[in-house]
Amino acid sequence: MMNFMKRMFSREFFFANLILVGILLGFAVAMAIFGLGSRKTPGFSAKAQSPASVDTGVQEAISYAEKVQGAFRYVAKEVLPSVVELRVVSQVSSGSNPIEEWPWRFFFDSPEDGKNNTPRAPRTQRGLGSGVIVERKGDTVYILTNNHVAGDSTEITVILSDKREYKAVLVGKDERRDLAVVSFETKDKDIVIARLGDSDSLRVGDWAIALGSPLGLQFSVTTGTISALQRSGGPEGNISDFIQTDAAINQGNSGGALANIRGEVVGINTWIASPTGGSIGLGFAVPINNAKRAVRDLIDKKEVKYGWLGIKMGETDSVVLKSLGVEGKKGAYVESAYLGSPAEKGGILPGDLITKVDARAVESNEQLTRLVGDIPAGSKVEFTVLRGTVERKLSVKIDERNDKIVGDNSKLWPGLVVLPSDSPLVASIAGEKATGLIVAAVIQKSPAAGMALAARDKIVEVNGKKVSNLRDFYDALNASGSKIAFRYIREDKEYESPAYIKK
Repeated sequence: MMNFMKRMFSREFFFANLILVGILLGFAVAMAIFGLGSRKTPGFSAKAQSPASVDTGVQEAISYAEKVQGAFRYVAKEVLPSVVELRVVSQVSSGSNPIEEWPWRFFFDSPEDGKNNTPRAPRTQRGLGSGVIVERKGDTVYILTNNHVAGDSTEITVILSDKREYKAVLVGKDERRDLAVVSFETKDKDIVIARLGDSDSLRVGDWAIALGSPLGLQFSVTTGTISALQRSGGPEGNISDFIQTDAAINQGNSGGALANIRGEVVGINTWIASPTGGSIGLGFAVPINNAKRAVRDLIDKKEVKYGWLGIKMGETDSVVLKSLGVEGKKGAYVESAYLGSPAEKGGILPGDLITKVDARAVESNEQLTRLVGDIPAGSKVEFTVLRGTVERKLSVKIDERNDKIVGDNSKLWPGLVVLPSDSPLVASIAGEKATGLIVAAVIQKSPAAGMALAARDKIVEVNGKKVSNLRDFYDALNASGSKIAFRYIREDKEYESPAYIKK
């Protein structure tokens, strides 16, 4: 005990404690300084909050961004009141009873061997979409939307951006452009009509604002740019040339507005390209200029009338164009023409390349379909065609499109697809060793089908004239008069087709 007390008051112990206390005090002071320093963050310092400390260039950029933001706010305020949500009910076929279909009959054999495959009762299907108010006549308000949203509906409810609801009815639909018009009745005077812009004035890179109710999220606004113009394709049978945008479009946006930065509706959102069903920046809208005539026809006549030329167009590539004698040219290739059609009466022949309608250049089959479709029946129009190296101008009187006539393949002359052997498609049809002119397809019930021609046949003569390319083929075909016969090779044997008499 005495030894311990001695060590406690010894000189060495005193210095050791002094050093330890110094270390502890130093550590405490350092922590205090660190803590005070960490509180002086830019977000809380007076200096950081002062606008004067922000770089002048940054201030200008923020000011510019706020002006753009103001423009988007203006578009939303201007356009949203004219955009509606559509809740639709339709009756869809359920098909046959699945228990009576193969492979179920393999396990549960039907006593009548499948003769009870009667359709099941239609089922009710509910859907959501969008629309744009485009006109008002008295108490009737008209809304433009997509055919696939409302075209088959039995019940339609319209919801405005201020949550007012109205019952609506289908006025008419245009299946070829996927458009429809619905209407509702109201005495309310504050219904907002959309301002329609000029979609022909759009340029790639312009601002694009999509408005609608995607996935039921009412009256959403998304922004982007015009990614491309005059896109073809899309849902089967649609003849529109689409506006492509990266403004987010999802299910439920269909029928809604695509607006420009001035608050004008320039398109009707229609479809998306997506492997998942969600937006990946590939949205497409029908240009509003394509829809204006349809809206007028649907409101006034309850249907859209299309012009009809009476031709079937063929796909072109560099090989086909070269074989036709029009290498490097653009246009719509007439593969067959309906007998008695405006095209035949006006002098347009199979094998022609249509390059202009009046003064407007034709660059594709799809464009010609749209141009002719918009021409009123009875109008006379000048068509410019290339027949080999010879350019001709032909006056054609357009008829009204009639689905019954269009579906009559017995009038489609000649009704077959002929390709040069170096066309990429031929190898998959007739093999790599095919030479000359190969029949790629024969249209059912057409004159060519009645002449016993079939795919993979090699055509060597038309009415006794040898042919080796498409120009030869069509020149011989068009010079052959009313009686036509083909000589062709099938499986190394040569045949003569039955003659066809044009009436």
